[in-house]
Amino acid sequence: MAGDSIGKIFKVTNWGESHGKAIGVVIEGCPPRVVIDLKEIQMDLNRRRPGQSNITTPRNERDEVEILSGVIDGESTGAPISLIIGNEDKKSRDYRKLKEVFRPSHADYTYFMKYGIRDPYGGGRSSARITAGMVAAGSIAKKILREKLGVEILAFVKSIKHLTFAGEAEKVNFSAVEANKVRCPDPLLALEMEDLIVKTMKKGDSLGGTIEAVLKNVPVGLGEPVFDKLEADLAKAMMSINATKGFEIGSGFSGTTLLGSEHNDAFEMLDEKVVTSSNHSGGVQGGITNGMPVVFRVAFKPTSTILQKQKSISKDLKNVDFTAVGRHDPCVLPRAVPIVEAMAALVLVDHALRFKKI
Repeated sequence: MAGDSIGKIFKVTNWGESHGKAIGVVIEGCPPRVVIDLKEIQMDLNRRRPGQSNITTPRNERDEVEILSGVIDGESTGAPISLIIGNEDKKSRDYRKLKEVFRPSHADYTYFMKYGIRDPYGGGRSSARITAGMVAAGSIAKKILREKLGVEILAFVKSIKHLTFAGEAEKVNFSAVEANKVRCPDPLLALEMEDLIVKTMKKGDSLGGTIEAVLKNVPVGLGEPVFDKLEADLAKAMMSINATKGFEIGSGFSGTTLLGSEHNDAFEMLDEKVVTSSNHSGGVQGGITNGMPVVFRVAFKPTSTILQKQKSISKDLKNVDFTAVGRHDPCVLPRAVPIVEAMAALVLVDHALRFKKI
């Protein structure tokens, strides 16, 4: 099985399964003398961890991270950093009935057809559980970007089903995002979203939505033409997150309704700094950052596992009716916010190292 790594200089390799003994990552290319603070990493993991509220999966993992290598006296040595997170609250018995059934919209069928074998317990490698390691690695990347370049990365829930936050991403702050369970910066809208999630969960159904992210103080020049454009690498990173079905940067699809005269971002000098009068480009032009905030959105589908009777097929290719069991998020959006931030940080730090900005 290939495709377990991301990055060229700051390279992160992900390992482990949902119901295995542990999950984790190995980070290659982290510069030496970076102060590695376990408390900071744990804070990001706590934002992603299951069991954090009544609108997330009740699987209760502490997600305590341990450093196995690459750090001495709290500083990176330049050697590979290995991070491990134990799986403590797995209930594999919930999945025994699903060993012979391919769940709709899951990776069960495609994995089995590709490899001739699959891990039915929590989805194995296809589980969102493995994103915990990416959040841990992303926490280190965010720290490097913040301390070396002043880059700030913030994501938030923009929409759940038809409920949509209409504010400007660049005006959103971290405290507003973390002030509620949903991680939507509008407190009243967040209450509506929470109520919708609870009502949908009681029906045994699920919801999807979008997450918006803004990357501030990104230096000019990150990104490589032609196939390593920054937005291309961001898109790949975001689409590697479980349940994602769409990515757009800047004006995205809405930009198709504008004229060129309306969409072009005019350059101007402001306080001896080059800026653009608008930011339809989302901070990236020609695949390279222009110094404006990088703004993008990621679409997440409704959670595939729902607690309703569904039709599918068995391993012996017969039609079956089944009802899923186990513990699952009715809406992945609130817990996906720190994952989006982490993947953005991994892409940015890799490009900063490639451009020798760090």
